[in-house]
Amino acid sequence: MMRPQPLPAARLGRRRTGWRRRVLRVAPLFAITLAIVLGGLALRAADPGALGVMRNLVFDEYQRQDPRPYDPNSPVRIVAIDEASLDRLGQWPWPRATMAQIVSNLHAKGAAAIGIDVLLAEPDRMSPENLPRVLPAGEARETLAKAMEGLPRNDARLATALVAAPSVLGVALSDARAAPETDGENSFAAAKAGFAFAGDDPRRFLPAFSGATAPLPVLAGAAAGLGALNWLPDRDRVVRKVPLVYQLPDGAFLPGLAAEALRVAQGASTYVIRASNASGQSAFGAASGVNAVRVGALEAQTSADGSIRLHFAKTPRERQIPAWWVTEGVVPTDEVAGRIILIGATASGLLDIQATPLEAAVPGVEIHAQLIDHIVFGNALSRPDWAAGLEVVVFVALALLFCVAAATLSPLIGVGLGLIVIAATGAGSFYLFCSARLLVDPSFPILGSALALLATTAFVAVREGSERRWVRSAFGRYVAADLVEDLAQNPDRLTLGGEIRDMTILFTDIRGFTTISEGMNAQDLTAFINAFLTPLTNVILSHRGTVDKYMGDAIMAFWNAPLDDEDHAKHAAETALSMMVALEAFNVAHAGVYKPVSIGIGLNTGECCVGNLGSDQRFDYSVIGDDVNVASRLEGQTKTYGVPILVGPRTAAQLAGTGYATLRLDSIKVKGKDNAIDIFALTGGPNHAEAPAFAKAGHVVAQLVDAFHAGDLTEAAAALAALDADDAADLSAVREIYRERLKMLTLPAGAAADPPVVAALKETGSEAALTRPAE
Repeated sequence: MMRPQPLPAARLGRRRTGWRRRVLRVAPLFAITLAIVLGGLALRAADPGALGVMRNLVFDEYQRQDPRPYDPNSPVRIVAIDEASLDRLGQWPWPRATMAQIVSNLHAKGAAAIGIDVLLAEPDRMSPENLPRVLPAGEARETLAKAMEGLPRNDARLATALVAAPSVLGVALSDARAAPETDGENSFAAAKAGFAFAGDDPRRFLPAFSGATAPLPVLAGAAAGLGALNWLPDRDRVVRKVPLVYQLPDGAFLPGLAAEALRVAQGASTYVIRASNASGQSAFGAASGVNAVRVGALEAQTSADGSIRLHFAKTPRERQIPAWWVTEGVVPTDEVAGRIILIGATASGLLDIQATPLEAAVPGVEIHAQLIDHIVFGNALSRPDWAAGLEVVVFVALALLFCVAAATLSPLIGVGLGLIVIAATGAGSFYLFCSARLLVDPSFPILGSALALLATTAFVAVREGSERRWVRSAFGRYVAADLVEDLAQNPDRLTLGGEIRDMTILFTDIRGFTTISEGMNAQDLTAFINAFLTPLTNVILSHRGTVDKYMGDAIMAFWNAPLDDEDHAKHAAETALSMMVALEAFNVAHAGVYKPVSIGIGLNTGECCVGNLGSDQRFDYSVIGDDVNVASRLEGQTKTYGVPILVGPRTAAQLAGTGYATLRLDSIKVKGKDNAIDIFALTGGPNHAEAPAFAKAGHVVAQLVDAFHAGDLTEAAAALAALDADDAADLSAVREIYRERLKMLTLPAGAAADPPVVAALKETGSEAALTRPAE
């Protein structure tokens, strides 16, 4: 933070307006926040991959904290090609005859649909006609070939089983330019269902592939349905969503394996794809993508690309039926009848293992099964259209909130509030996930607003640290340590640059300094001044005073700045009395080293201008004003009246009733003032016994002063005689002043006063007292 600049001369004494100071302090925070908000909005508009990764990580954690429970009434069972089945039925791939047996047995037990999550794109090498090829040429080979003649091919046996059952085969889509062919028999088979759509053409939104590998034509023709085996993992290879429909190279559509199994199980013939601007959809003309896909009697809400984001359950082992149970006929009928059966690999060695948000290794067929559960039960996750807008609004709102907090609260409280709000934002997002299965991303608003919180709080912390260092540097030598620390911790309480305050000013000076310093060289004089000023300065600082400056052997101090001090007059009076005590201790400690020192102290209270005063090159925190001059004049008048401490009328008024003893001594005109002011001697306080002379004869002095200024010269003369009888040395100067005044007022007409007496009276500013009454 830059040091506050001093006020130009034309502005000295003017109070800096509070709104301007607040604006100057808050403006940088809003500028920082605005920059972060604009940057965040631009980043969100671009939506780079990093933001998507961040969202996925959050939503994955939600799933881990609240996974979907598996419903035992699930309509899907998996015939698992697991390790136990491989041990019993041999290594994979099994002969198509074995696959035909599995399909037939499942159909016999009443399976509603049988989906094979295995790509059957090549002829069965274990078919009877292919067995002789494994033998070397010779008699044994020819014998085996003759024995195999006439036996049905395994692919044909599987095709027969597929025709009889509600079967679905898998198609592998790819971005290859042409599908691989095997022996000229593999060609792409078109989807076996019809497609209708409402609204915008879904080809603009569905995932498209340029190539495909289909089952053998004999198998594809026998199956009741064909479905894609694909899903679309994210860049981290985690499967989070699965499309229901894909787009083929020729613009045709192909359903996914799960959707096709559902269609076949229902005996439906057509899919209905509903996209933006369809009847009942409010896209306001915008092509926002696919909204839903109807499969028979079931309708699934989808994201814009026609996919479903799965809310995964942990892989349920009770869903799996070992394949060897089916071949040996030991599978319970109620596990098959009326259900969709998916045949797929679960053995890890078959490499059909995928990662999901919930588990690092899941059989691929399980993903198809969970997709069917989602469509049937309708519990898929949803990211509503308004989610992105809400996230932006929350980000902007939190950033502004944190800016206001940084401007109005301490950094510690601001950060605490920010953490609470950030935690509440994350908790709200998680609540929406748990209660409504809505995906509202808290990461963008949290990280964006946290950056705003960090930046604004750091700025405030750095600024406050700079302010504290400046305050300690600027005031450490002039203000008590506890006040400096108070200022450092609360720099806003320090109004710099010039303001009007009601203050009490103190001036003190050594009496007869020239005589005391005689015979001292520069080094000795410096040591004396330092030894003298140190204890008096300590007294000022210990009573909440601020040392304005040192002027040789004189000290100027003030109260009620830079920090507020409602009892500034009382603290100044206590300081003055304590300085006299400290002076006595100084004289005792330095007896024989320095001549005895006496001082005069002037106190005055009034409105002053306090702040950074000086030039552009150099300035000090100081105070100016008429009442400052009065305090200085009062200090000078202590010599005339022979008392150590004189205070002005406002100071005396504020001390009334506080335990401090004051005694009016006179009414004088100080230099620069047109009207006379009352001056008072400070004679004691709650912690300081009243001076003996004033305690004994103070009431007589009061009678003298009151009578004289009331014009009752007889009463004044009587009071003066009483004082003369007391003969108190501490009151000798006061007695002599009033003695000379009474003498002048009673001189015969035409007589001349003693010039030295007249000069002394004029020095007090009491010329009016020299005017004799009219004859």
